[in-house]
Amino acid sequence: MTDLSVPPQPISGHGLLTGRVAVITAAAGTGIGSATARRMLDEGADVVVSDWHERRLKQTEEELAAAHPQRRVAAVVCDVTSTEQVDDLVRAAAERMGRIDIMVNNAGLGGETPVVDMTDEQWDRVLDITLTGTFRCTRAALNYFRDAGHGGVIVNNASVLGWRAQHGQAHYAAAKAGVMALTRCSAVEAAALGVRINAVAPSIARHPFLDKVTSAELLDRLAAGEAFGRAAEPWEVAATIAVLASDYTSYMTGEVVSVSSQRA
Repeated sequence: MTDLSVPPQPISGHGLLTGRVAVITAAAGTGIGSATARRMLDEGADVVVSDWHERRLKQTEEELAAAHPQRRVAAVVCDVTSTEQVDDLVRAAAERMGRIDIMVNNAGLGGETPVVDMTDEQWDRVLDITLTGTFRCTRAALNYFRDAGHGGVIVNNASVLGWRAQHGQAHYAAAKAGVMALTRCSAVEAAALGVRINAVAPSIARHPFLDKVTSAELLDRLAAGEAFGRAAEPWEVAATIAVLASDYTSYMTGEVVSVSSQRA
């Protein structure tokens, strides 16, 4: 019998995205963004990775290129709180790769602060990066797809906290609920452009960066509450993103797919 509490090994690619070009935000480091870049490459896509942290981004670009020498990999520094930088990201990606087919909006910022103690600055920063940053990237991608005339796919990274309550997460949960609403409404508008927009809503995907910014006690408790008794591996979320970006989900738009094993 398979022990579901033991994380599985990543599955091999199946060519789901052969010939496509994907742009992934917040892709430096070890989280869902970099895992998504690797999965896109495994599935045959060329990728443009983006992040605000130039050194980590360069390191990620070099690692991806070395692991996938047959694919094209580029990196563009971008802070999603800047409309100018977001627009430059889309422009630079299209120029370097010749086209864009997929936009993955992964940038987000969390934190753990009760509402009674939360400052305006804490609230504003989480909303600006997590929700408004996703809006900026969605808008830039839709403008590109409209002008290019060949359609495309946008996948947003939401969270189960867009549906569920958790202590100290009001700003993050509000932002992710907003990402879900943005996904649904923009998808209705984007259909006329031949663009599909969906989102994933992970529960918990554990990686070294998350361990640095969140207490191990909280992460252990959240993981223990999952039906499998463990957190998701970042590649498991990335695999769902790849499926949503592929033609296997050609009739899906405006949907939010939970990537979770939480008990009902």
